[in-house]
Amino acid sequence: MNASQAFKEGFRMSEHIRIRKVLLSSILCLLTLLIVACGGPTPQTNNADQEPAPASQQVFRFPIGPEDFRVLDPALSSLIVDNQAIGVIFTGLVALDRNLNIIDQMAQSHSISSDGITYTFKLKPNLKFSDGTPLKAQDIAYSIDRALSPAIKSPTASSLDVLKDWDKMITGKIPTLIGDSLIVKDENTLVFVLAHPASYFLQSLAGNTTALPVNKKLIDKYGSSWTEHLAEGGGSGPFKVEQYDHNKGLTLVPNTNYYGPIPKLQKLEMLRSGDTDTTYKSYQATQLDYTPVPRVHLNEAKNRKDFQHSPELHLNYIMLNYLAKPFDNIKIRQAFALAVNKDLIAEKVMYGSVTPTNHLMPEGLPGLNKNLSGPAGVKSTKGDPAKAKQLLQEGMQEEGYASVSQLPPITFIYYAGSADLANVVAVVVQQWQTVLGVTVKSSVVSSDVLTQQSLNTTGNSGPLQIWLSGLANYPDPQGWLTFDFGKGASFNFVNYGQNKSKNAAAQQAVQEELQKADINLNPQERTQQYNDAEQKIVNDVGWISLFQSQVLALINPKLRNYPVTPLGFGGFEPDAWGNIYMAK
Repeated sequence: MNASQAFKEGFRMSEHIRIRKVLLSSILCLLTLLIVACGGPTPQTNNADQEPAPASQQVFRFPIGPEDFRVLDPALSSLIVDNQAIGVIFTGLVALDRNLNIIDQMAQSHSISSDGITYTFKLKPNLKFSDGTPLKAQDIAYSIDRALSPAIKSPTASSLDVLKDWDKMITGKIPTLIGDSLIVKDENTLVFVLAHPASYFLQSLAGNTTALPVNKKLIDKYGSSWTEHLAEGGGSGPFKVEQYDHNKGLTLVPNTNYYGPIPKLQKLEMLRSGDTDTTYKSYQATQLDYTPVPRVHLNEAKNRKDFQHSPELHLNYIMLNYLAKPFDNIKIRQAFALAVNKDLIAEKVMYGSVTPTNHLMPEGLPGLNKNLSGPAGVKSTKGDPAKAKQLLQEGMQEEGYASVSQLPPITFIYYAGSADLANVVAVVVQQWQTVLGVTVKSSVVSSDVLTQQSLNTTGNSGPLQIWLSGLANYPDPQGWLTFDFGKGASFNFVNYGQNKSKNAAAQQAVQEELQKADINLNPQERTQQYNDAEQKIVNDVGWISLFQSQVLALINPKLRNYPVTPLGFGGFEPDAWGNIYMAK
């Protein structure tokens, strides 16, 4: 996705997470707790056996929040609410299962060349679109090529930037990647050729919608309005569209041409449900079968038998521009980080609905460094006021500031629309005042303004100095570290490695380490490289990580075998819908 679209999505994920979350994105993503085993999340499933209800009662009513879907075209989707629907209407070559492992989906098998450049996918036999039209390798190649066409302006095109000649395709220098890096060997064999080895390619392929096959016949017939006619057979997932009412929502029914187990649910209704409180009340009135839990109701919800929770791959954090004074000094950055009591914010401001963290990656990612410490070796997420004061004095001395009164004015920017985030900002600002004696002004702006300001801050000392943000992304360290701190990364808004601080050369060495990790085909070495890079970036306060979100929901106890995962609604293998049903 391009920087503007993805940044906007990051904020939308933060604001509407309780109603809309699936990941990635994202990406993400972007509410969550507990349950981690063997290095990865263990989803919860309400799976007690019970006799199925009659077919007429096999209906799952899922809330999508106050707004309509924006777009149901996989090439154009960047909003979570859109991806939720797309994820059950369409499927791809590979998918993430409930434990965040890569599994073959439409592919029967895949192989990777020894140099990590060539990926060959063999398709399952007799694949079909939901109208019964055969689905072949040519259709997948067409769909990816279409998504990368400059005319489409896909917000997620960059998710496949590892393809050879991707840059030439999106800039219009070449008309197609088919026959170049997308090679159709036969109707059941598709080959991808990468520009360089990328251990994260399959995760990226599974974690976004860009590579999902669409029905060319429908597009040729209806042009840009083809998604208004999905009932005619545009997808290949476990469900197909029966009816789409823009005022009410989307009604889905089982796709009898699905190549996997046919869903037992006879209807999946994705309904416009209002804000979080309205959705919660509608669930309690038995008008819905699922609801996110508003934070203010978390304590009461925890005691209910229908309460479910899972870690979520989404972080909220504070960004500090390395090119903006006084944050061009590492010790001053460390002082601001260690003055923040994240435990207090998680418990008192967010009602225990989030998990405080020092990490730049969420709990649940494979290979996460359990021994990571915060800046200056401080392991506690409560911060360290004494150390913060000491570092501030040392940093000011290095920069020639005789007292805090000589520090440049500091303005903390955040996005309008969420009382929770406004409260977080207020508490953080008060902590800086109390611990450091530094007065920080807060200012709220619209998402569009903050998006543009973030883009303009890349490579510059402004307009942003320090601001609040959030991220969800696919479950691979590349999507969290290189994505945001790598050399030339589109989301390196903080200017890590591209600044004039005394640590700039060391940061550039970290960026080189990230590049090596991205292409390293040895999983143990790759994990170690990312762990080392993360610790160094944390020491330099690339971000001030605040907390990891949680999936917190009430789910109708009659809904059986529905996995609650870090990816939210539908965040599990598509074939799992074949086992989900309403009990009597």
